[in-house]
Amino acid sequence: MQIGSNIPANNLNLFQARRASFKCNGSPLNPSTRTHQIHAQSVKASIQLSTTEVTKRHISNLEKLLQKELIQPQSDPVVKESFQENSSLENSKGRGLLEGLNLARIWPEMKAAEEMSPKHLNRLQRLLSMSQEYSPRNNLGSRWREYHGCNNWDGLLDPLDENLRREVVRYGEFVQAAYHCFHSNPAMSADEAPSTRHVALPDRSYRVTKSLYATSSIGLPKWVDDVAPDLGWMTQRSSWIGYVAVCDDRREIQRVGRRDIVIALRGTATCLEWAENMRDVLVQIPGENDSTKTGQPKVECGFLSLYKTPGAYVPSLAQSVVEEIQRLIEQYKGETLSITVTGHSLGAALALLVANELSTCAPNVPPVAVFSFGGPRVGNRGFADQINANNVKVLRIVNNQDVITKIPGMFVSEKLDKKLRESGAAAGALNALDNIMPWAYSHVGTELRVDTKMSPYLKPNADVACCHDLEAYLHLVDGFLSSNCPFRANAKRSLVKLLNEQRSNVKRLYTSKASSLSRLNLERENSLHMSSCLPSPS
Repeated sequence: MQIGSNIPANNLNLFQARRASFKCNGSPLNPSTRTHQIHAQSVKASIQLSTTEVTKRHISNLEKLLQKELIQPQSDPVVKESFQENSSLENSKGRGLLEGLNLARIWPEMKAAEEMSPKHLNRLQRLLSMSQEYSPRNNLGSRWREYHGCNNWDGLLDPLDENLRREVVRYGEFVQAAYHCFHSNPAMSADEAPSTRHVALPDRSYRVTKSLYATSSIGLPKWVDDVAPDLGWMTQRSSWIGYVAVCDDRREIQRVGRRDIVIALRGTATCLEWAENMRDVLVQIPGENDSTKTGQPKVECGFLSLYKTPGAYVPSLAQSVVEEIQRLIEQYKGETLSITVTGHSLGAALALLVANELSTCAPNVPPVAVFSFGGPRVGNRGFADQINANNVKVLRIVNNQDVITKIPGMFVSEKLDKKLRESGAAAGALNALDNIMPWAYSHVGTELRVDTKMSPYLKPNADVACCHDLEAYLHLVDGFLSSNCPFRANAKRSLVKLLNEQRSNVKRLYTSKASSLSRLNLERENSLHMSSCLPSPS
């Protein structure tokens, strides 16, 4: 090579010294490399490292190198800095512009895909586990009356208070226990009194004290049994519909500030219950002669029939629940009590009738509140005024896409009806129609409105059954923050039941991921689906 000829002679020794130093510097990772003399003029003796010290240095350097490799994300390619110095500023500006656009809000699919990235798979796997996870149970002792509706839940619904969310989901699970108990053994003997049932309560601090039965006042013709003898329990007049439970755990009583009595009622299941639902003409409640400012209280004929009709070997729902509540009030006399009636669909309608009668069943009745899920309209404005006059607090949980909450009656928006009545222009005509029309229904109570489209897991075009499903309701309540906020990112409720019952309405993105997770078990927990037992609407 002719490099030396191009370098001045006075600098030759410097070049040779640097070259020598370059040659002497060995890799610190090589234990066989020994340190040589550098700058002989200034260093008279070389430092000799022992084999043990070199080995220790070698291992230490290896550990540091491995740690650096683990910290680097796998998805980022290793690119030399020399190729990115000129483009780094342009890339950072581009990223800032894209982040400012917030494309995840413009295209929800991108946001959903981001949520399914590997860093979110652990959270999805937790939601798909069989074990239930709940929001924390805080002490409600000093504010239990607020959460029970003494102020109509003012200031607790939008945004939804975390303690109230937990209580709403808890009461919904009492209704689920009623569904499960009924479908585990739906048949009832027509020749003898029913045997005692075991209800698997979701809250072990409660104890079941009474089983409740509903009886239809109508029956199917005999030829139906001849044509379809396999229907069995679907055609029976009397059916198990719910239960009464009381809190028996001292710690829970202290936490919620009182001894709570729960009445849980399931929704429609048998053919005769469906037939009663279709009897949607308003009728006067027997024994009710007191008229309100908006007229005589009236309720749907079919609901009243299921509530008041006794069976061959069981008393009516009205008689059973009133007698049991009177007994419990007397048993726990002197304690702070509350009565909570909860139901779904048909059970939500019957819950209003139960609560209305319980509010006057004793001289000093404890506070009565109703938590209803997907309930239809039950009575006219006179009945709604009577509920309010009896100081019964009603919280209606309504899905915006649930058609059951908009029937029976004339398909008039509740907001429009209220606006017309308050304007004064059409108030007189509407009040006159309330007393004449047999379908002048009106909702009662305070509304908590959720929306299927807010869930990142459910399809926005979910079918009617999904929008009315009780598990879907609890899923939406668990993720609800406020009317103008997206679904709660730290929602606790498991998705297993939702996938089991509404798999066709869950987004394919999540069903495919759920199928790939090894811990997912898509079979029902208690093998509730039986060959001779049709699934309930929930």
